[in-house]
Amino acid sequence: MNRTLAVHANGLIGKKVTLFGWVDTIRDHGKISFLDIKDSSGVIQTVAKKQYDVSPQDVVKIQGTVKKRPENLINKNLPTGEIEVEIENLEIYSKAQTPPIPTEGDGYDIEENLRLKFRYLDLRRQRLQKNLKIRHEIAKLFRAYLNGQDFIEIETPYLSQTTPEGSRDFLVPSRLQPGKFYALTQSPQQYKQLLMVAGFEKYYQFARAFRDEDLRADRGFEHTQVDIEMAFIEREDIMKLIEDMYKSTAKSLGKKVLKDPFPIFTYEEAMKKFKADKFDLRNPSADGKNDDVLAFAWVVDFPLLEYDEKEKHYTFSHNPFCAPKEEDVANLMASKNLDKLLSYQYDLVLNGEEIAGGSIRITKPQIQRQVFKVMGYTDEKIEKDFSHLLNAYKYGAPPHGGIALGLDRFAAIIAGEKSIREVIAFPMTGSGQTAVMDAPSAADPQTLKELKLKVS
Repeated sequence: MNRTLAVHANGLIGKKVTLFGWVDTIRDHGKISFLDIKDSSGVIQTVAKKQYDVSPQDVVKIQGTVKKRPENLINKNLPTGEIEVEIENLEIYSKAQTPPIPTEGDGYDIEENLRLKFRYLDLRRQRLQKNLKIRHEIAKLFRAYLNGQDFIEIETPYLSQTTPEGSRDFLVPSRLQPGKFYALTQSPQQYKQLLMVAGFEKYYQFARAFRDEDLRADRGFEHTQVDIEMAFIEREDIMKLIEDMYKSTAKSLGKKVLKDPFPIFTYEEAMKKFKADKFDLRNPSADGKNDDVLAFAWVVDFPLLEYDEKEKHYTFSHNPFCAPKEEDVANLMASKNLDKLLSYQYDLVLNGEEIAGGSIRITKPQIQRQVFKVMGYTDEKIEKDFSHLLNAYKYGAPPHGGIALGLDRFAAIIAGEKSIREVIAFPMTGSGQTAVMDAPSAADPQTLKELKLKVS
């Protein structure tokens, strides 16, 4: 198919082109009318010297000649603003009904659930097209950087067993083993640690994580994280790798990094200075909320454990696989001063949001067992839930650590959006309904019968 994208018509003055796209707007001036045609590259003005039975959002094919606009009609705000296409033939591929929501403008004034119900129309607006292209560009830059550092992209399972990672699991019933369930992975945490034992020293993947937790503007039931793990490294090695990757990405995106190198705060320092472990270092008077300024900072030396008043025992501060600092191992093993133990956990914050978190991992089975025990786990539960990991460590486990980067949050910050839903193609609603598809929904009775499930 011989086709010219709108943005590629700029260098084709006097040439005949074939455009395909949607009619964005129509301006009728009687004997002449202007049709703005939108495709994936942008918008281009076309000129019709006769009447066509077209409406906004119709899908059309236009053949015509590229002309230079008169000086007084040049639109400097449009990449194609110096040209127009004089229509010689117009063919309608698909007629469009009047959309239930407007697709012009930024859409912020439209009720969000309505926007998500008709997300395929909502995504036509320029703002969301730009946001998803930004997300794609970030993912492309991350991949290129990690590939250049000799990382291997490896996929890990989404169907696994339940894990103690701080949130409720989404359970999936097994048809072949009635009464048993898979859990959708909250992260690839244990799999990536097993990959280190397997000898893959540099791993990454763009992983989907599923967590049944309270929904907020920066949190959903499912999200995408750039999951990274490295063997034979120390905390400072992975922090430098990630810092260099973000600085390289920021430069490619035309953003200014406020402080280089990224400042480092201990958890105690952050709580004293900012009253929180995520904070915004931009100067309110100088930088305001300028989204082109990126204020990164590291937070380190988190507590290893925290006391659960409800359950009356200690639980993990971040995850149960995080290594205690060397000087605190003896107290951990003796169950002493548990509230004062520090970890090799590190978080990366950006403009007031946590965008990444990771740690050096426990690789000694006796230390890992002790962490589980101070959390109240019995020997039977430890064996049932974690024998695969503890057994793997018996066969030679390298020192390793990793990090998970929140792709959705970072993309939202770069795009200047307050909600991650604005950088996800088909996000959940604030009440947990899926966009367009209207899930969760009732299951077919025959499906429930096959799964040997009953719904009361």
